[in-house]
Amino acid sequence: MTAERPEVEAAALPHEGVNAPSAHTIVIVGAGQAGGWAAQALRSEGFAGRVVLIGDEAHPPHERPPLSKAVLSGAAAPESTRLMKPEAFDALAVQWRPGVQVHRIDRAAKQVLLSDGTAQPYDKLILCTGGRARRLAVPGADQVPLHTLRTIEDAQALAPALRPGRSVVVVGGGWIGLEVAATARQQGAEVVVVETQSRLCERTVPAEVSAYLLALHRAQGVRVLLGAGVRGFARSADGADSRSEVLQADGSALTCDTIVLGVGLVPNDELAREAGLACEGGVLVDAQCRTSDPHILAAGDVAVAPNPWAGRSLRLESWQNAQEQGMAAARSALGHAVDYQPLPWFWSDQYGMNLQIYGMPTPAHCVVQRGDPASGSFVLFYLAGDVVQAAVGANAARDLRFARRLIEQRKPVDVERLADLGTPMAKL
Repeated sequence: MTAERPEVEAAALPHEGVNAPSAHTIVIVGAGQAGGWAAQALRSEGFAGRVVLIGDEAHPPHERPPLSKAVLSGAAAPESTRLMKPEAFDALAVQWRPGVQVHRIDRAAKQVLLSDGTAQPYDKLILCTGGRARRLAVPGADQVPLHTLRTIEDAQALAPALRPGRSVVVVGGGWIGLEVAATARQQGAEVVVVETQSRLCERTVPAEVSAYLLALHRAQGVRVLLGAGVRGFARSADGADSRSEVLQADGSALTCDTIVLGVGLVPNDELAREAGLACEGGVLVDAQCRTSDPHILAAGDVAVAPNPWAGRSLRLESWQNAQEQGMAAARSALGHAVDYQPLPWFWSDQYGMNLQIYGMPTPAHCVVQRGDPASGSFVLFYLAGDVVQAAVGANAARDLRFARRLIEQRKPVDVERLADLGTPMAKL
C-alpha cells in the first residue's frame, strides 16, 4: 500500500494550546483506545474547553488486546480493559456519548450529524473510528454462526464455546487468529487453523518467524493447514444442528462446533470518504495527524500515516500506536508542534510466550540470531549492512529494549558480538 502525504495548512485553535478559549469544542469520534487517550491528552495539556467523546459502543474507553486473551479465557473481567478508573474518567469532564453513531460530517458547517437526530458542532474534530473485523463473502456465510473478535461483546459471545470437548476452526493465521487459537487450546478445545497463505503471519513477519509460530502452535496440539483456501460454509452434514462445516478449496470439509474468522481489519473510513477527505485504505494524515481538512485529525487503526522506518505510509494496527497517535492528535489539535513518526512496535502473547517486533523486518535484511528458539528465549536482528533495522524476539523483553535503542540510534554494530550471548546488550 502506498499513500501520498496530504498537504494541509496548519489551523490551530485561536489562542492555541492551554490558552484556547473555553468556548471552543473538540469532538472525538470513536471512544476506543485512541479516542480515550486523545481525550486524556487534551486535559493533561491544559485544554479547558468542551470535549465531546462519541462512541458507538456502550463501554467507556478500553483496550482491545486483552479481549483475545485474558477476557476471552475468563481470567479477567471486561471492566479490567478500561483505560482508566471511573473516577479518573469522570475527572476529565468530557461529554461522553456512548451508543451513538456519527452519520455524517458537515465540513462546511463544522458539525457532525448524529444517529439520535442531533448535530454536534466542532472547532476541531479527531477521528478515532478504528476498524471492524473483516468478513468473508463466500457461499454459506449467512447460514452458519461465524464469530469474530473485535469487541467486548464478541469476546463474551465466543468464550463459552472454548471448552474441553468442543472443536473450533479458526479461519486466518494472522495475529488475531493465532491468539484466539492459543486461548481456545489452553481452554481445552480442539483447534484447527486454516490459513490461505503459505505461512503464518506472512504479511507481517519474515519466514523464520512464521516457522517459529508454526512450531509453537503444533507443539500445543493445534492442527495448522497452510495454503488452504475456504470456498464456503455449511450446516453440518451429520445432522447436528449446532455443528458447522468449513468447506475448503480442495473439496474437503472441516466439521466443528465453532468457526472464528480472523481474516483482518477493515478501517472505518466511510465517514471520512463521504466527507471528501483524502483516503487510501484508511484516512490519510501527515506527521501532525492532520487530514486533508486542517480542522480534522485522525489517529489509531483508521489513520494512514507516513512512516520513515517503513519507507512508506501505512496503518499501524497496534496498542502502542492507538495510544501514542491519539495523544499526538490531541496535541496537534491544540496547535502544539507534533512530529509523529514512531518506530513500529507490536507484541503478541500466546501460550505464555511474549513475542515483540520492533521496526519493519524484511526478507532483504541480513538476519543475526541471539539465543536459541528451542530455549524459549531469543532475538532475531535484521540488519542492512552492520546497522540494525528491526528486531523480533520471544520472551526477551530486556534484550529487546536494548534492540530498540540500537535501531533508533542507527549506529554500526559488531555483528559477532551481537550474536554472542556472553556480550551484554548494554555493551553493544
